Amino acid sequence: MTAPVVRAAGCVLWRRAAVPGAVELALVHRPKYDDWSLPKGKLKRGEDALSCALREVLEETGMRCEPGLRLPVSRYLVDGRPKEVHWWAAEAVGGRFVPSREVDRLLWLGPEAARWRLTHDRDRPLVDALLSVLGLLP
Repeated sequence: MTAPVVRAAGCVLWRRAAVPGAVELALVHRPKYDDWSLPKGKLKRGEDALSCALREVLEETGMRCEPGLRLPVSRYLVDGRPKEVHWWAAEAVGGRFVPSREVDRLLWLGPEAARWRLTHDRDRPLVDALLSVLGLLP
């Protein structure tokens, strides 16, 4: 018997940078895993993926955001169980980060620095997916 799929959702959270036409992406540090990732989390019972993504962004970054276009779904194994993460591009529109036990640091980085800082290879294509939907890929 196969294990049920762990369903999760998140956002590639972005904001306009000081340089015209440039953006910064939000990365969160999770001390439990000592990793840098994009804000995401598991769906609660009865919750749809977009609601989960927006809730997780608020919980992990303190930011309210405007969701944009959907990004590619990530599929991978965690401890032998399949996990599926639905992603959205989302622009930060306000808020304030407060460290917690789950997320102790938040970084705003340009796309190249974000790609380098992300711990998991599976998260890196989401940077290009965001740049594509924002029309910022050459």
